[in-house]
Formats: sequence, C-alpha cells, structure tokens
Amino acid sequence: MQTFNGKEYPCCTSLAMGIIGGKWKTVILYYLKANTLRYNELRKKMPTVTERTLSLQLQTLEKDGIIKRKVYTSKPPLKVEYSLTEFGETLVPVLQAIADWGTYVIEHKVD
Repeated sequence: MQTFNGKEYPCCTSLAMGIIGGKWKTVILYYLKANTLRYNELRKKMPTVTERTLSLQLQTLEKDGIIKRKVYTSKPPLKVEYSLTEFGETLVPVLQAIADWGTYVIEHKVD
C-alpha cells in the first residue's frame, strides 16, 4: 500500500491517478504547465466546467501540493492566480505524454 495525504492506494499508478485523475484535473494542469493563470482565464479555457467543479478541483490540487494559489489584496479588485508548484512541475512530462497520446488517438481513429 502507498499512502499520500492520509489516503491509501494499492499501488503507485493508483496514487498517481488519485492525484491527477478525473475529467478536469489534467485539463487544469495542462493549461497551467506553461502559464500562471487567473481563475477567470481558466474558466474561459474550460467553458463547459461548472464554477463549483473548477473551484473544488483547484482546491484539491492545491491541497495535494500540485498548484499554488496566490492572492493579491493590495488594491481592488481581488486578484487570484494559479500556477504549478515545483512538485507540480514534475508532472509536465507526464502531461505532455498524455497530450501526445491523445493526439495520436485522434490521428489514428479506430472504428
């Protein structure tokens, strides 16, 4: 058994999928891999995600140490930016491999 953030996983692949799995986490990480983005910028890139889902996924990724949230309160309006942590940056090759495989699937459709 593998343990991460108080959760147990039967193997390292299930741990990895527990952290980045699901419909939206990899999408969020893909957009953050090269850029720091504000919440609204992420929403524009992901128009079909609900605000609640996006907020929950961002909170989970932050709790897992994958992304960091920086709040600027010096002058209104409140500004919040998201970016990958150093730990999150270790996922960039994985995200790129997933994206490359997705492109391969699209180009080699099997009917």
